[in-house]
Amino acid sequence: KEDLDDFYAYASVEGVGEMAGWKHHASKEETQKILDMFIESNQVFAIYHKEDQKVIGSLEIKKYGREEALTEFAAYQGSELGFVLSKDYWGKGIMPEAVKTVIKYLFNELNYDFLLCGYFSFNQQSKRVQEKCGFQPYRKLMMTTSKNTKEPMILNLLINPHKNITLEFSHPETLIYPHNISGKHI
Repeated sequence: KEDLDDFYAYASVEGVGEMAGWKHHASKEETQKILDMFIESNQVFAIYHKEDQKVIGSLEIKKYGREEALTEFAAYQGSELGFVLSKDYWGKGIMPEAVKTVIKYLFNELNYDFLLCGYFSFNQQSKRVQEKCGFQPYRKLMMTTSKNTKEPMILNLLINPHKNITLEFSHPETLIYPHNISGKHI
């Protein structure tokens, strides 16, 4: 119940979800359905603020699902990260800390080869978080938003620095930097 109230408190604020391409929540019932999906998926983790004793955001670690579009990842183990944070906590360094903790776990404990993370070009906060965490610009894609508009999304890449991986690119026309990226450069 408390998590539901906390989740709804930030997910219902106009502009929070829209930054990530989803509509802000219109009702607690909608939030409950989404919370149930998160729990069932076992891929979304709450960001809990100890001092304020409440959930202030979430971080999703999902198996990379665009293999058909980006074949260069087919032979590697990786995930796509997504995150959201209550507007009240933007600019306080909370999300970079959370993302860096997850990166360390995925690379050092689960031995992932790569991570991808994207942001819409209008979401400069997400861009800064990704830059602070070492992600490098990789591709520009056109994605459909919750408003059913096509918007450019920048897909960023982070290769495990403990691995010697060089990618050969499919669809080079979408590359931001048309060169090979390897874990040695990160």
